[in-house]
Amino acid sequence: MRMKQLGKDGPGVSVICFGTMELGGRMGPIEESQAIATAHAAIDAGVTFFDTAEGYDTSEEITGKALVGKRDQVFLATKLSGDQSKEHIAEAFENSLRKLRTDHIDPYQLHRPKPQWPIEATMGELVKLQEQGKIRHIGISNFSAAQTAEAMGYATVISHQPRYSMMYREAEDELFPFCLENGVGTMVYAPLAKGLLTGKYGPDHVFDVVGDRRVGNPSLTPSNTRIAYGVTQSLKGWAADHGHSIVQLAVAWTQANPAVTATICGAKSPAQIVETGAAGDWVLSASDLAEVEALVGDVRLTDG
Repeated sequence: MRMKQLGKDGPGVSVICFGTMELGGRMGPIEESQAIATAHAAIDAGVTFFDTAEGYDTSEEITGKALVGKRDQVFLATKLSGDQSKEHIAEAFENSLRKLRTDHIDPYQLHRPKPQWPIEATMGELVKLQEQGKIRHIGISNFSAAQTAEAMGYATVISHQPRYSMMYREAEDELFPFCLENGVGTMVYAPLAKGLLTGKYGPDHVFDVVGDRRVGNPSLTPSNTRIAYGVTQSLKGWAADHGHSIVQLAVAWTQANPAVTATICGAKSPAQIVETGAAGDWVLSASDLAEVEALVGDVRLTDG
């Protein structure tokens, strides 16, 4: 699989990052044996980059079990999801190490900005962990460009994790230019727009599976589902004509943006991660991108 350098001074990582959120059951139940088999299939497919979080239910624990004997094959990221007090940072970090069965985290990330805790103090705690060798790098997620700049005033930030897909492009406005200019790598999430870009959900689909965190998601309104379905029918045909699935197209499309280092792809089965993993070697040409853009047009989705 293709590799890219993460940030100005970071290591090389696979352009597909395995997002292990689904392994914790956040998009419907999954057997532990299948979750572990899916993680192993990701490694076999050439994925060297894994991402999880404190807040992803049992994801860290399952990921840790899956990486027994394989930890050295993976650049392992997790996120601080809870509050950013000094006490919680210490507790959450040690819990992550224990659950992931490791002695260090490669990039440790703030899951989202929490202004009630001063960013100077929060970054200071992460720097202490970095100085102790427990964190290799520091990353952030869901920060604006201005919030990113503020965080970078107190520590070296190697990576940013924003939402990005054909349907949600807010990162293109300010964040991507900022990251390119300042040497911050990006690992984008939700390239399939929570499943809307898979083309498998009809215009009247309702997300109602018990345990699926998409239930009630403000992005997955009936209106958005209908709009996305109309576009995906055209994209399906274009992708098939080029020997790929619409899922692979959606992932490869994100990779075409020069600001994007890796695309986070979740999966609940080995077959799913093998399919998305194959998109890591599909490089869309300028003419490909123009044709896809013509199909998408000015369609954009909004939350709520």
